[in-house]
Amino acid sequence: MTLDSRVKTMKKWLLFIGIFIMIVVVSTIMVYIKAEEPVRKVEEKAISIAKEEAGLISVDEFNIYNGEKTFYILQGENQKGVKLVVWIPEKNGKIIVKKASEGISKEQATKKVMDEIGLDEIISVKLGIENGVPLWEIHSRTKGDLLNYHAVVFETGEWLKKIENL
Repeated sequence: MTLDSRVKTMKKWLLFIGIFIMIVVVSTIMVYIKAEEPVRKVEEKAISIAKEEAGLISVDEFNIYNGEKTFYILQGENQKGVKLVVWIPEKNGKIIVKKASEGISKEQATKKVMDEIGLDEIISVKLGIENGVPLWEIHSRTKGDLLNYHAVVFETGEWLKKIENL
C-alpha cells in the first residue's frame, strides 16, 4: 500500500468519524429538545394563567412542584412593579397569589436551615405548597453525605417539615 493510498484511506476514515460524531450530536440535541417540550408547554400555559389571573407582566422564575398535588409556581412582577408569587394547581383548585414581601425570601429560608441544622451543602431551594400552605422546599446534604429535606412556611419562616439523614 502506497503512502498516497494510506492518506486517502485515512481521509475517508476521518470523514466517516466526523459524520458519525455530527449525527450523534444532532440526535442528542433533538432528543433533549423533544424531552423539554412538555415542560415548555406547561410553562407557557402557566404564564398565560398567571398573567390573566394575577396580573403578572413579567416572569422571573418558573418551577414545577410535585408534592401531594402538582403546582406550577411563578415569580414575577405586576404592572406596578410589585414582586408576586403565583401558585397554580395542575388540576382543579384555587390559584394562590401573594406578594413576595408577604413571605420570607429564598435567602432567609436557606439561612434558617443552615443556621439551625448546620449543613454542608444546599442542593436546591424552591417554592412549593402542601395542604394549601405555601412553603420553601430545601434539599441539602450533611457533612456525612446524607440527604435532608426541609420545608419552611413561606409567610412565617416556621418549620413545616423536616426529613433528615436519608
